Amino acid sequence: MAEYLASIFGTEKDKVNCSFYFKIGACRHGDRCSRLHNKPTFSQTVAMLNIYRNPQNSAQSMEGLTCNISDMEMQEHYDEFFEEVFTEMEEKYGEVEEMNVCDNLGDHLVGNVYVKFRNEEDAEKAVLDLNNRWFNGQPIHAELSPVTDFREACCHQYETGGCTRGGFCNFMHLKPISHDLRRQLYGRRRKSRQRARSRDRESGSRDRGRKAEHDHKRRRSRDRERSGRF
Repeated sequence: MAEYLASIFGTEKDKVNCSFYFKIGACRHGDRCSRLHNKPTFSQTVAMLNIYRNPQNSAQSMEGLTCNISDMEMQEHYDEFFEEVFTEMEEKYGEVEEMNVCDNLGDHLVGNVYVKFRNEEDAEKAVLDLNNRWFNGQPIHAELSPVTDFREACCHQYETGGCTRGGFCNFMHLKPISHDLRRQLYGRRRKSRQRARSRDRESGSRDRGRKAEHDHKRRRSRDRERSGRF
């Protein structure tokens, strides 16, 4: 029985635990959900809820009409937001493995930002600090998220432009950043890791050289003692 319960945990067959919360860290029913939302006590991923505002969705003219914002302006606005948050996370809390922003319209997903840190300790530190901070004039609500594999959480039809549910889909519509910004943010991290590995190799090479020299001196000293020479 225990093995069976473990095998269905977080799936649609699980009648106790909410599969949507387990997969995407959010549920459209919220506190009214009939199934349990098991909030993690430790995780690599931090969710900052409802902090991104898409101008194409929220901007309104004086007459109540949607403001005209070009796709290029929209991408520039989004890239600026993404770079600001990503850089802040890395500088204050620790190395970021992955960051994703939801472009959904449902209340439980709209504007959610998910930051997956390399270390769980950094994620815990970030949550404690972020809940005492503000962004764009509103308090930040941050929590540890059960999501660690965004391939399971995202809507694959959205990625190919074929999601029929639009912004109210219950799976994540992850808004992409520009290729240039991706290379800048994630490429910088790869270069930093390469430099660190290079330093480690150089340090290891020096250590091995010193050890070899030390061993050589010991052998020469031992040979002298055996031969009666000084």
